[in-house]
Amino acid sequence: MDLRFSPEENKFRDELRTFFRENVPLAIREKVMESRHLSKAELVQSHKVLHARGLAVPHWPKAWGGADWTPVQHYIYTEELQFNCVPQPLAFNVSMCGPVIIAFGTEAQKKRFLPRIAALDDWWCQGFSEPGAGSDLAGLTTTAVRKGDHYIVNGQKTWTTLAQYADWIFCLCRTDPTAKKQLGISFLVFPMDSPGVTVRPIQTMDGAKEVNEVFFDDVKVPAENLVGQENKGWDYAKFLLPNERNGIARVGVSKARLDRVRELASIPVDGSGPKIEDPFCRAKLA
Repeated sequence: MDLRFSPEENKFRDELRTFFRENVPLAIREKVMESRHLSKAELVQSHKVLHARGLAVPHWPKAWGGADWTPVQHYIYTEELQFNCVPQPLAFNVSMCGPVIIAFGTEAQKKRFLPRIAALDDWWCQGFSEPGAGSDLAGLTTTAVRKGDHYIVNGQKTWTTLAQYADWIFCLCRTDPTAKKQLGISFLVFPMDSPGVTVRPIQTMDGAKEVNEVFFDDVKVPAENLVGQENKGWDYAKFLLPNERNGIARVGVSKARLDRVRELASIPVDGSGPKIEDPFCRAKLA
């Protein structure tokens, strides 16, 4: 079995590498290489560069902006993205909420949300974990009570990453308190500037304020913002979570850092020997 990349696949890699180096600002890629925090503006800028070239949601169906790639091409794309220190497209949009709406949303929801999700015209955040429902996510207590053509949402979420930037939230809420806990949950989406939504930053040990508490006090959510069926939200969460976990594996980054460790370990203690280029950011070699 020949496991080498084909000439066409190597050409595809070269094209991606050239595009990343020539179009994603070096200042942004340097911050990624140095593991420094990126601003919202920088993340949006990088995402939109990829989106303009059709590289923000290649894993989506082609009808919604995806690319008709082979598995090998998807692998090459992810590897080159990471080796060239390009910020990955916002996972909350492209790997979490977007695929759920594609799979379970109505046609009206797809037309309304997906183009803006793909382009990062709207920034989304994930309303799953709660103070008493982290590892036991199905134990959540945030409620959504149907009142006519709206739901009234009350409760609290925590560790909500980058909620301070978000325009919208996709949120698991309990809609049937009498059902088995996994069977009484629904998947709602609504704007973060809705009356009754409060975001409180949580400062972490490194001084960053990346995660947040989010409080809901009688938040009025249109019933048309229910994704899929009422009380089927646990099924949609199970669909979403493998996409989330796969998206944060960052295998290419790990491989590049291991290469860097091997190179550093080869430097003599006295510092003699040739200067070693940093393989973690191939942009440095451009």
